[in-house]
Amino acid sequence: MPHLHDLNPRVSVDNVILGFDDENLNVLLIGRSLSDGRTDDVLALPGDLIFENENLEMAAERVLFELTGLTDLFLQQAGAFGDPNRLAKPKDREWLKTVRQEPDVRVITIAFFSLVNMNDYTPQPASFARSVQWVPIQDVGDLAFDHNRILTTCLKRLRETIAIKPVGFNLLPVKFTLGQLHRLYEAILDKPLDKRNFRRKIQKLDILTHLDEKQEGVPHKPSSFYKFNEIKYQKLVETGFDNFGF
Repeated sequence: MPHLHDLNPRVSVDNVILGFDDENLNVLLIGRSLSDGRTDDVLALPGDLIFENENLEMAAERVLFELTGLTDLFLQQAGAFGDPNRLAKPKDREWLKTVRQEPDVRVITIAFFSLVNMNDYTPQPASFARSVQWVPIQDVGDLAFDHNRILTTCLKRLRETIAIKPVGFNLLPVKFTLGQLHRLYEAILDKPLDKRNFRRKIQKLDILTHLDEKQEGVPHKPSSFYKFNEIKYQKLVETGFDNFGF
């Protein structure tokens, strides 16, 4: 019988952590280290095998903490990935041989994603992660395994979700300008949005609270700050409204 803390060689979790830097949507990626001291130039999503005594959410939280030091994130399950060839890249197979007891076993992975304000977290590499870095979505190259497909799926899920829920506010500071919100939606949707129409729709939704504060020390006319109003949002939801798309 397996020990309670044995790793399940056939099931893993991968985490897509998305953040916004006021201009670009970013994803948190790790650089892998090999157990024999060599380096690996392939970037990957933070992921690893699950333990036999863990449920998937517990595993996702543990793996994220072990590789990046991040904790207390709300992780949403995005889907399962089990293509028979997902471990077939030569560099991935070479890396697996240095860190897994059964590197040839077919692994099914469950993907989770989270939206965070990058200023609230300081990722720190650990375990087999030799580095942790935020990479703008448009600059992401060829990732390990099928992680490009996982990232694309999570981005699609995010774009579908913001059409019915204002989830993008998780990526912003508590106080933000309408310009920041506009840039965020353009970054998520990967397309330009007419500024005037965007602001008109946001203000019509009436889910923001205008603050008696403005930007300071900026080279342009200071913009007003706003906050997301959860109470107004809940009242809007109660009316059956579900179209937050742009």
